[in-house]
Amino acid sequence: MNAVIDSAIHDDSRDRLGQLEGIAAQLLERARAQGASQVEVSCSDQRGLSVNVRMGGVETVESNRDRGISVTAYFGQRKGSASTADLREESLVATVAQACAIAKFTEDDPAAGLADAALMARPPAEGRFPEFDSWHPWSIDADRAIDLALACEAAGRDADPRIENSDGASVSTGESLSVYANSHGFVGQERGTHHSIGCALIAGRGEAMQRDGWYSTALAAEDLETPAAIGRRAAERAASRLDARQLATTEMPVLFSAEMARSLVGHLVGAVSGGALYRRASFLVDAAGQQLFPDWFSIVEDPFLARGFRSAAFDSEGVATARTALIEAGVLQRYVLGSYSARKLGLATTANAGGVHNLLVGANAAGRDALVAGMSRGLLVTELMGQGVNNVTGDYSRGAAGFLVENGAIVHPVDGITIAGNLRQMFAAIEAVGSDLDPRSHIRTGSILVGRMTVAGAQ
Repeated sequence: MNAVIDSAIHDDSRDRLGQLEGIAAQLLERARAQGASQVEVSCSDQRGLSVNVRMGGVETVESNRDRGISVTAYFGQRKGSASTADLREESLVATVAQACAIAKFTEDDPAAGLADAALMARPPAEGRFPEFDSWHPWSIDADRAIDLALACEAAGRDADPRIENSDGASVSTGESLSVYANSHGFVGQERGTHHSIGCALIAGRGEAMQRDGWYSTALAAEDLETPAAIGRRAAERAASRLDARQLATTEMPVLFSAEMARSLVGHLVGAVSGGALYRRASFLVDAAGQQLFPDWFSIVEDPFLARGFRSAAFDSEGVATARTALIEAGVLQRYVLGSYSARKLGLATTANAGGVHNLLVGANAAGRDALVAGMSRGLLVTELMGQGVNNVTGDYSRGAAGFLVENGAIVHPVDGITIAGNLRQMFAAIEAVGSDLDPRSHIRTGSILVGRMTVAGAQ
C-alpha cells in the first residue's frame, strides 16, 4: 500500500510457537499418564491493535493479547474437554485433570474420537508445513494507526458535499499463532496475520439520510487499499443511496453484488455441513450427487491458495487438506465434514473440521457493470439485512437495498424492500457469475445473477 506501510518488525513468532508446542507435548503426556486412550491439544496466542475515530476525534484504542489452551481427552469413546488461558503450571495440571474427570462421567459416543491416524497430514522433508504466504506482521503503533484512520475518514468527508456525518473509520491489525497436537503423533503449527481499514459515512439530512461504507482487508498490509481510496469509496456509496424509493411487489431478476453474493455460497455451505445433515435439519439432506446449479456452475475448495484467508495444509483435527470440487458441472460432489459428523453419517471426513477453506466460484460472465447492462428490468442488491433464511426448508426472505435497473442502466436507489425465494430454486435459477471477484473473504465470487425472485415493497 505504498508509503503508508512499514512491515519491518521484530519477529519472535517462531519462539512463541515453540513454546506452545512444548506446552502441547507436556499436556499430551499428562493426559496419557492419567489413562486417556486418545488426547488432542490446541494452543493459541493472538495479539492485536485496533483504533476507531469519528468526526476527526479518537473514540477507542484497543490493544489485546489472548492466549488459550484446550485439552480434549478420550477414554474409549467417552470425551471430556477443558480449557484455560492461564499458562502457569498448576493451571495446566488442573486443566488436564478436569478434561479427564469429565470424560470419565460422560456417556459413550460411537462417533467420538480423533480423526483416523492414516489421514493425518505429513510435513515435507524439511519438517515444517507450508504457510501459503500468510505471515505478514505490520509494524504500526497506535499513533500511526490513528493517523491512517483519520486520513481515511477525512478523505471520505471531503469527497462529496452531501456527506453530512460519519459513523467513523477504523484501522486494525492482528496476528495469530496456533499449535494443534494429538496422540497420533501429529503436531502442526500455523501462524497468520490479518489487517483492515474501514470507513462508514452518512449522506443527507433528517429522514433522507443514508449510510454506507467500504473496507479493505488483507493478510499483508501492502495489499490493502489506501485510506484515501477507502474513504472516497465509502462516500460514493453513501451518496449514491440518496433519494431511495420503494418498489411495488413484483418478480424480477436479482443481481447480488459480489460482496452480497458470497452469502448465497455461505447458505449452501451451511446446508451441506455435517451438523445440519446428521440432524436432518437441512434442505439438502441426501443431496450429494444431485444437480443443484446450472451445468456450467462450479465451486472449488483450494486450501493451498497463496495469501488465502483460509489456507492450510491440515484441518483442525490434523487431517491433510486437498484441492477438491464442491460443485462440478452444477452437481454437489460431496458434503463438508469433520470426522465426527462423517462417522454420524457413515461417511469419510472431507478435511473440513473447523470449516471450509478457500472457496473459488467459477465465473461465466464479465463484471457487474456488464451484467447490469444486460438486464432489461431488475434489481441490483448491494445490502442485505436480517437473518430470514430457514436452513430446514431453504426458504429465503431478507431485507435488502440497492438499485433498480431498467434497459441496462441504473435508474434510482431502492430501500425498504424484501427479496424472497427458496434457496434450492434460487441456485437452479442462477444465470451468471461475474468476473468482478471480491477478494476480501475466503469465499471468492463475483456478482451472481438470479433469474427471478419475489421483490416485496410498497403496495
